[in-house]
Amino acid sequence: MTKLDLIVGMKAPDFMLTGSDKKVHSLNEYKGKKVILYFYPKDNTPGCTLEAEHFRDNNNALLEKNAVILGISRDSLASHDKFIAKLGLPFVLLSDTDEAVCNSYGVLKEKNMYGKKSIGIERSTFIIDEDGVISHIYRKVKVGGHVEQILSDLKA
Repeated sequence: MTKLDLIVGMKAPDFMLTGSDKKVHSLNEYKGKKVILYFYPKDNTPGCTLEAEHFRDNNNALLEKNAVILGISRDSLASHDKFIAKLGLPFVLLSDTDEAVCNSYGVLKEKNMYGKKSIGIERSTFIIDEDGVISHIYRKVKVGGHVEQILSDLKA
């Protein structure tokens, strides 16, 4: 997959990734539903744990809006399994170990922590409508209030 500059109103890049349910998921199989595709840096880290808990705690409210949650990181399925078990997550986490989907959605960024540069996932969320079109893009997501913003935007 090649990286595009994604904008609201364009067709979301399709993908095929194995999920925590051991099934292969593609965006096309969710036609007719809204997809909340959220990219996060790493299982079992403080910010990612908080974000997953916020999605978990609002899962029913999102389902009522005909939306499904899919989380994506570069972690392995084994790591996802532990994360899901620890937090009781009711949604699928997808493993993008080869970074193809991260690249197609443009979420890999250079990070600088304590003077050490590395490439990591910039916390980002995409809402994809029932026809596979991007309706909202959130980059550099701050966890606090994010899910509430999504719920509000889904009302509009």
